[in-house]
Amino acid sequence: MGKDIREDIAWAQINKDVLKSLESPRKLYWVILLVAIAMVGVAVGCEIYQYNVGLGVGNFDNPNVWGLYIATFIFWIGMSHSGTLLSAILHLMHADWRKPIYRFAEAMTTFSLMTAGLFVMVHLGRLWQVYYALPYPSERWVWPNFQSPLLWDAMAIFTYLSSSVLFLYIGSIPDLAICRDNIHQGWRKKLYTLLALGWEGTDRQWRNFRITYLTIACFLIPLAVSVHSIVASDFAMSQQPGWHVTSFPPYFVAGALYSGCAAIITLFIILRYVFRFEEYMTLPILRKTVRLTFAIAMVWTYLNCIEFAATWYSHDEAAKAVLIEKATGRFAPFFWGMIFCGSVVPFALMVKKWQTSIPVMFAVSLLLNLGMWLERWMIVAPTFSHGYYPWTWDEHMWPSMVQWGIVFGSFGWFTLLFMVFCKVVPSVSMYEVKEMVYHRSLAKKKEEQAVKEELAVKGAN
Repeated sequence: MGKDIREDIAWAQINKDVLKSLESPRKLYWVILLVAIAMVGVAVGCEIYQYNVGLGVGNFDNPNVWGLYIATFIFWIGMSHSGTLLSAILHLMHADWRKPIYRFAEAMTTFSLMTAGLFVMVHLGRLWQVYYALPYPSERWVWPNFQSPLLWDAMAIFTYLSSSVLFLYIGSIPDLAICRDNIHQGWRKKLYTLLALGWEGTDRQWRNFRITYLTIACFLIPLAVSVHSIVASDFAMSQQPGWHVTSFPPYFVAGALYSGCAAIITLFIILRYVFRFEEYMTLPILRKTVRLTFAIAMVWTYLNCIEFAATWYSHDEAAKAVLIEKATGRFAPFFWGMIFCGSVVPFALMVKKWQTSIPVMFAVSLLLNLGMWLERWMIVAPTFSHGYYPWTWDEHMWPSMVQWGIVFGSFGWFTLLFMVFCKVVPSVSMYEVKEMVYHRSLAKKKEEQAVKEELAVKGAN
């Protein structure tokens, strides 16, 4: 239980175990894949219906013009942050325990961003007009407004997505070469040969690889923080009650790390069973991830309390009215559900016995992500339906089944992309696990040699 991974496992065995996961996962894999496809089908049907009839079928009206789509957009942007950001930070800190799990965490980032981008187009209604958000000169002299935080969103998310894909791909090149050398025919052989870029494992290639990977890691850390700070600016730079809060950027970043870490726990447990990675995604690694999640949960809870206190003791009566409406009005069940799932449930992560309990941690991680989704919903909905002017207050804030269907399908879309990725690309980094095993065994040999020398000296004396 004390070791992250076995020190006596053979390198050939690592290759065999990981490559086997690409060929024959457990039957649950196909069940998850079929369920994800069905969920995507529901979302596609709802979107076709909304496209043909109009956004009115989503219960959009004035003032409720955002709804579930933007709340879920923020949720997926937040979930994307932990994968690449924590992988980059832990890489710079030389935290060896990240090595068996960072690959799927980085993939989670990429597919979360791809899912979030869909909600921008869905919310527009007219899908073909999404290019108006891109910063390019138009021959019709229609220039995007560079002072709009929405434009900053488009630029930041596109930059983060492209950088995350590059980070994920470069870190996978040595493993893609292993796949190329061990698979001898079929479309996989051609795919891995193309993606491996002629990797042969020479000293020069490894030096260039290390420098490139480290450079991108250093670049991604400030980029990831700035992306969710920009998303927070969509709200903080407005004058809407409940949004004009200076603590929103760090609050959003903490919430992003929180939901991302909870998702890492969920995916850790699923991959551990489905792909038979019990030897690599070990319980000590789960315990360290759980403790990191608890620390971030407490930071998020603290920033949440700061936001409530700043609103309550301010002279902004409209913002205070929105806060009271959240706590005591028609939003109260969702508000207190957010508090319970986001600030009370995390204390289960403190129980040492539960930190390595697979069923308990799986249930807790799902509750944490439910709380973080409710948090995004509580940011968007109350402000729109309880604004400055009483005659604009709207009691009909509940989303329609069309909105719920598209949001439901987004989880299927993410799951589908993620599971297909894990079937094609090794979700455990073979070369980094080998390095981890080698360094641990070398350190153990040095320790044993030191003990022998010490005993020899004592015997001579």
